[in-house]
Parts: sequence; structure tokens; C-alpha cells
Amino acid sequence: MKRLAVYCGAAPGSDPAFADAARAMGVALAERGIDLVYGGGRLGLMGIVADAVLEAGGRAYGVIPEALVEQEVAHRGLTELHTVATMHERKARFTELADGFACLPGGIGTLDELFEAWTDQALGYHAKPFCLVNVGGFWNDMVDFIDHVAASGFLSAARRRQLLVADTPGAAIDTLDEAVRNASQGMTW
Repeated sequence: MKRLAVYCGAAPGSDPAFADAARAMGVALAERGIDLVYGGGRLGLMGIVADAVLEAGGRAYGVIPEALVEQEVAHRGLTELHTVATMHERKARFTELADGFACLPGGIGTLDELFEAWTDQALGYHAKPFCLVNVGGFWNDMVDFIDHVAASGFLSAARRRQLLVADTPGAAIDTLDEAVRNASQGMTW
């Protein structure tokens, strides 16, 4: 895995563990020589993960819609900042640039990015894995809901298995790296 898209909140959240996990994700990416692809913001968990990557000597590529640049939330110290017209273009660029996706805690934008990546994978637009970073059980209720969707007959067992979950940033990177290697050998996760 050469580049990982990290979806996360533009706010720091209410638990300091969220910021700690974002920092740990950034450091782990830089230490493993994996580039960060993310939303291009300087605020919240997004800014924390980008700053951690850069401070640890890694590369960070941001993709941000013009409207957010105009609101002055763009991170100006990145390796590269790609400005796009819309959120749709942003998500398409994430998919183009990254080998996989990790989801730290976040809100509606994070959920939108995750579900679009999963839907695009289901439709065969890409075969890139994604993993929830379940910091302090943040994603537990959503995972339970996804299991409910599957049990209700709206999600196949194979599709459900695609939603990977790890408790730490390091474990998420390991899980995604293995899934990328398996996919390159024609295996699924």
C-alpha cells in the first residue's frame, strides 16, 4: 500500500482519544512510508492527522472543494493540495489517489465518504478495501446496525465482510495492507 485515504472529522470530537488516534495514524503512516490522502483541511482530526504525518517526515495530499478553500479551512502546508469543484469530485479523487480507506471518528461527511467508497466497490468501480478505526468503540453502534441490515436481508454476507474493523490505527493499516496484498493476488478479504 503506497497511499491511504483517511476519512475523519473536521472537528476534534469530545474524547481526547480521537485526537490521539489521529496523531497515531499520521505517525504510523509516515513511519511505514505510506502517503496520506485526506480532505485537505487544517481543522479537527483532519488537521491533526495531516500535521502528524508531516511532522514525522511523511507526505500528505489534500483534496478539498473550492467552497472550503474560500472558507479558509484549507491546510496550506501539505505536500500537495488538490482543489476540486464539488464533494463528488473530491471523493472520486480520493479513490483515484489511494490504495485503501481508513475511517477515524467523524460526522456526516465521514459517513458519506465511507458509504460512497463502499457503494463504488460494490458496483465494481474499484476493489480497494476500507476499515473503520474503532477508537474507544466509536463505531460499535454502526457496526451493529450494519449487522442488522445484513440480518434483515439487505446486505449479503460477502458484502458485510468487506467492512473491516480495527481498534487502533496501526491495526487498521495492517488489516488494509493485507487486504491490498490479497487483492493484488486475486483473493478477497
